[in-house]
Amino acid sequence: MRFGFDEDQLLLQKTLRDFLESRVPVSRVRALWDSETGRSPELWKALAELGVTGLLAPEAHEGMGMDERVGVLLHEEAGRAALAEPLVATSVAVPLLLELGSRELEGRWLKRIAVGEAIAAVGHPVNAFVADAQVASLLLLPHRDEIHALSPEQVALVRQPVNDPARRVFSTSWTPSAATKLAGGEQARELLSNALDRGALACAAQLLGVTDRLLELAVAYAKQRVQFGQPIGSFQAVKHHLANVKVALEYARPVVYRAAHSVACRDGSRALHVAHAKIAAGEAAAQAAKAALQVHGAIGYTWEQDLHVWMRRAWSLELAWGSSSFHRARVAGFVLAPDAEIGPGTTFRGES
Repeated sequence: MRFGFDEDQLLLQKTLRDFLESRVPVSRVRALWDSETGRSPELWKALAELGVTGLLAPEAHEGMGMDERVGVLLHEEAGRAALAEPLVATSVAVPLLLELGSRELEGRWLKRIAVGEAIAAVGHPVNAFVADAQVASLLLLPHRDEIHALSPEQVALVRQPVNDPARRVFSTSWTPSAATKLAGGEQARELLSNALDRGALACAAQLLGVTDRLLELAVAYAKQRVQFGQPIGSFQAVKHHLANVKVALEYARPVVYRAAHSVACRDGSRALHVAHAKIAAGEAAAQAAKAALQVHGAIGYTWEQDLHVWMRRAWSLELAWGSSSFHRARVAGFVLAPDAEIGPGTTFRGES
């Protein structure tokens, strides 16, 4: 199978990259760390005007009617810019609302999410806490084998400490009821399985962008830093470290794109492909963070150096929607049961 992106898809990716480079410099990323919510309503609205927030929503709800194959390109750019706005949750919430099959829910929320007037936060058993619940208008939360829809007034939030100042995660306290319940039993398990694949895929795509940016920072510094009268980038050991990162990135990228195709086409083995993508992208980002820090030396540890912005994103994205060890367990489940179809509702060792 030959897989590639068409001209319009690549143009949309370039449009977002240009927007983020001009509107979201690293200084703005840092400034949001100290704001009350850590998020920018103005920036979210601007992303909506580009079609980013409504990418997966149907055109009937003011969305673009596209799928995850285009979504990974946009998530890659978000990672490259260290954008912390809740794009991952949106990529999970919109398909989840569609799969629930409730016309009332779709009518109430999809257009508002697509045009940037509402944000949805999604909980999942694989995540200990709920990301970006502080800015959510709608919270889709699991309870045992059920999924519930709640308003902010129905949920008590407690912010949890994290290593990444751009990240906001919360423990939640709420009371499930028949009025909040959307799905239960096998349907809920299937929906949560689909949500896991979409969340992990979005994180994997953002990790590609993070890796690309870390490599760019390391290469630029290797050209500037001089030792023994010449740039350190001319030293063979440094070249090898950076070349290894580039190889890891280029091997991970098609794996992520393949997973996006599987999710978009509802491939029966999409959970395997997504797990592979999350592992490959996470390992590439971890390798990039280590190499970039080694190239920068002691200055890389300082708060003023921007390197740690992307290093922290690499670490937090690796943990979100299933760590590498979690997804290795999913892959192991397939290897040990090669005749099984890894699809909705399938649970393997290590999966909550």
